[in-house]
Amino acid sequence: MKKVSHKKGILFLLIFQLTAVTPVLAGDTLTVGFWNVENVFDLEDDPYKNDNEFAIGGKKRINEGIYNLKMDHVASVIEKIGADILGLCEIENKAVLKDLDSRVPSFEYQIVHYESPDFRGIDVALFYNPEKLWFVDSRKIGVLLPSGKPTRDILHAIFRFEEQILHVFVNHWPSKYGGAEKSIPFRAAAARTLRKEIERILEKNPVSEIVVMGDLNDEPVEPSVVEHLGANMDRMKVNGRETILWNVMEKYHRNKKGSTYKYGGKDMVYDHLIISPGLWDEKGLSFVDGSEWVFDGPDYRQHGGKYDGFPFRFWAGNKLLGGYSDHMPIYLKIVGAE
Repeated sequence: MKKVSHKKGILFLLIFQLTAVTPVLAGDTLTVGFWNVENVFDLEDDPYKNDNEFAIGGKKRINEGIYNLKMDHVASVIEKIGADILGLCEIENKAVLKDLDSRVPSFEYQIVHYESPDFRGIDVALFYNPEKLWFVDSRKIGVLLPSGKPTRDILHAIFRFEEQILHVFVNHWPSKYGGAEKSIPFRAAAARTLRKEIERILEKNPVSEIVVMGDLNDEPVEPSVVEHLGANMDRMKVNGRETILWNVMEKYHRNKKGSTYKYGGKDMVYDHLIISPGLWDEKGLSFVDGSEWVFDGPDYRQHGGKYDGFPFRFWAGNKLLGGYSDHMPIYLKIVGAE
C-alpha cells in the first residue's frame, strides 16, 4: 500500500467524500492512453518465467539503482501524460504496477491486471483514476495461437463515465520474433479473437462505446488490423460489416516526426488507438476529433548517429542506455455529453 503523509491522507479523504456524492459534471473530459513500457520486471528470478536476465545476478547485471532509474523514468512520463485510463504492456506482475503507482504523485491509480501465460511473464495491465470514473468489471481473454504456444491475454475492462458504459481492450499481440512471415498467423489469431469479442458487444448494442488500444506489432495497413480486426484509418470505410472500427492513428502513420516505433530505420505505428462508431455518433460519449497524440519530445528520442529519431529506450540488448522505452506513449480524449 502506498504511504501518504497525514496531511495528504486528510486531503485524499476529503476528495473521496466529495467525489462519492458528486457526479462528474456533464461535458467532462477523459484522457485514455496506452504505452509499451519496455520490460518492466522486478528484481527476483521467478522460476516459472523466463525473466532471469532482468533479475539480480542475471546477464544484464541489474541492481537496485538501475531498477529505480527505470521505474522513475516510466513514472515521470505517466505523470506527464495524466491519463485517466492508461493501458500498459510488458509489465511482469502486480507488484511492479503498485511500485509504479507509488512513484506517480498526482494520481492514486487503481490497477487492473491478470497474470498471462506468456513464457517471458510479461502481461498487459491498466491503470485507472477512480476519482474520474467507476470501474464496473474486467476479465482476461485468452488467445489461442496456431502453434499452440502461449501468448499474452487480451484485457477487457468496463467503466462507467458520465452514466455511459465504456469498454476498453488492452492488447499486446505476438511479435515478429522468429520471422515476420512466419508470425503473421499469430497476429491474425489475436485479431480474430478480439473481433469476436467486439462483435458480441455490438450485436447487443450497435452504438456501444469501445476503445481498443495496444502494441499490435503490425502497422495500421496490415491484414491483421484491416481485415481480421476490421479497423481502418479511413472513418468513411467503417460500414459495420467488413470494417467495424476506426483506427485514429492515420496522422502518425509513416510520420518521421511522430512514429510510435522505429525498426530498421523505418517509422512505424505499432501502437494503436482504435474506436467504435459509438464514439463519434454525437450521443453519449464522444471522441474529441484531433485529440489523438503521440507523447513526444527531445528527451524521449535518441539524437545523432544510426538511431537518430528512435525512441530513447532503456536497454539496447544488454547495454544500458538509461532512457525510457523503445515505444512512444499514445493517448486520446473522450468527452461526455453536454
